[in-house]
Amino acid sequence: MRLLLVEDNRELADWLGKTLRQANYVVDVVHDGEDVEHALAAGDHALVILDLALPRMGGMEVLRMLRARGNRVPVIVLTANASLDGRVKGLNEGADDYLAKPFQIEELEARIRVQLRRVNDRTAPVVACGDLVFDTNTRLFSLAGETLALTPREHAVLEQLVVKAGRTVSKAALSSAIFDFETDADPSAIEIYVHRLRKKLEGSRVQIATLRGLGYLLRDAS
Repeated sequence: MRLLLVEDNRELADWLGKTLRQANYVVDVVHDGEDVEHALAAGDHALVILDLALPRMGGMEVLRMLRARGNRVPVIVLTANASLDGRVKGLNEGADDYLAKPFQIEELEARIRVQLRRVNDRTAPVVACGDLVFDTNTRLFSLAGETLALTPREHAVLEQLVVKAGRTVSKAALSSAIFDFETDADPSAIEIYVHRLRKKLEGSRVQIATLRGLGYLLRDAS
């Protein structure tokens, strides 16, 4: 899943970005509010982590702008001011969750997982297709009961396919979801990752089908 982190404290942003990438998220980072709309337009972000104390355009103004323009991307607000009035105001402006600084990374990751399950209309932490299982809590895949070893990019592609199992996912949507701003993505890269995943899924009860001109479909092949 691709996340957008909006945080002006560059040391904190670097640490958070690195930690979330280690948890198999794709993370873009911007440092002020005026860059948020452009960043969201440039990538298929599943969730925004938004600091409130930002230069040029404050986080609350960013939130109001997004909701006024009909953008429903889930937003988790980070703030050093966690007063009741502040939380109520943020939630009323359209925030989906609120987390006070300082915080534990485990709590932030748990809140991210909750929001991603909600946006994908899932309540259970486990997603399954055939004998492929994805645990959204541990971010691990298993196949026929055995842990499936994947590179970060393979993981990102398969996660996009499994949370949308039974639905077609275009090559452009996959590319937008797994490559951050700093990556110069080769147009054929998705085909390479899909080919590798098919090799790893050989002999299983799950299949990645190609729908020519449309994209890819993960389905139960049993």
